[in-house]
Amino acid sequence: MGKTRNNVYAILLAGGTGTRLWPVSRQLYPKQLVKFIGNDSLVQSTIKRLSPVLDLACVRIVCGEQHFHETARHLEGIGLASAGKIITEPAGRNTAPAILLAVLHILADQGDAVLCVFPADHVIGDIKGFHQRLQEATQLAQKGFIVTFGITPNYPETGYGYVEGGEKVAHGALSIKRFVEKPDEATARQYIEAGNFFWNSGMFAFKASVMLDEFQAHQPELLKQMKAIFDPRAPIAVQDYSRLPDISIDYAIMEQTTRGVVLPSDFGWSDIGSWKSLYDFLPKDAERNVIDGDVITNNTRNCFILGRDRLIATNHLDNLVVVETPDSVFVSDLDRSRDVKSIVARLKARGRKEYHQHRTVHLPWGSQTLLEHKNDTVVSRLVIYPGSALSLEFNGHQCIHLVAVNGVIKIHAAGRTRRLKAGEAAVFTQKDVVRLENTQQQPVSLIQVQVG
Repeated sequence: MGKTRNNVYAILLAGGTGTRLWPVSRQLYPKQLVKFIGNDSLVQSTIKRLSPVLDLACVRIVCGEQHFHETARHLEGIGLASAGKIITEPAGRNTAPAILLAVLHILADQGDAVLCVFPADHVIGDIKGFHQRLQEATQLAQKGFIVTFGITPNYPETGYGYVEGGEKVAHGALSIKRFVEKPDEATARQYIEAGNFFWNSGMFAFKASVMLDEFQAHQPELLKQMKAIFDPRAPIAVQDYSRLPDISIDYAIMEQTTRGVVLPSDFGWSDIGSWKSLYDFLPKDAERNVIDGDVITNNTRNCFILGRDRLIATNHLDNLVVVETPDSVFVSDLDRSRDVKSIVARLKARGRKEYHQHRTVHLPWGSQTLLEHKNDTVVSRLVIYPGSALSLEFNGHQCIHLVAVNGVIKIHAAGRTRRLKAGEAAVFTQKDVVRLENTQQQPVSLIQVQVG
């Protein structure tokens, strides 16, 4: 497979929250950062599949500010330096502002270039077929077209929007007749029978200058607002970005442009928008189950069972999804599992933390896992990454006990520095200003007990 590396940049959109994959995907740790399949997170898999067609040094990720550090670690985890590759949004404003922000960054940094836009949380089964279409899409983009990858539908899906193709253009692409909203099942069947309707994948290819021209023509106010607050060297204030319209690239540009073409594609694509779609994508065992974790089944068929922390035992189940995390368990009919979104909305309305975060919270310096919270005592596990440091937060507690589990942690307190080794303990009170520093080459783990 030849390489398409001449001034082509991959833009990964990583701003979603993946509500329909709760309880694994949450607002503070969305699905693109989760390892559902194999040893890579979805964002890592999305990056890896671009090689060798695109130069991975030319990957840029648009994500929320709260996900910056963890996204950087995922890049570093697959051998890519994260510096300069992450574009942060201070607030989520849908795909049109995110793509425009990326366009302005590339134009400021590189001049004109072809941009290939991919959601960071999709999966593809036929990598060779994907590479072929990717090369064709970049060639079309070089000619001034705005390309959308249209997935050839193999069943009447009602959860996707569709694109209707028209006349042949080049490289197998068709002119775009129209975009249509998510249909009912009868309409979806008609689309499949017609043969010129495709699932709207949310993947695009275009020249940065062409997309900028289309924003000027069809969204001049949004472009004006973005240019007024954009600075390639500084983050945008949340109050400024929040004033931008919440609008998708489909509504803003694709439904209005005359430069759009749809490239029919059949490379085993799924948007992993629900437990059902993840189940459909993954290989099944002899009982047509997808099982991951410590699971024992008896007379269980057609199920998706995912365990993160505890043993799961099932008996006489059919067509169910069972997902276990340290603080929540979700059980549903598999076909209706996307309705979990309404449960998440209810959790949010009730002020429950489970909609928002896991017991393990990822932070710039490492992670903190809540182990127990009873009365006035909070027990947590701290993992501090190499070269990182943090200040202890008493949060109203009278004292903090620290026990080193592994490694050596450097402690700065009361003008003195000491080292805490595995098995050793230390106690600090509210009057202490305590800073922990990991100068080791490996992560250091501690148990923190906040008392009083």
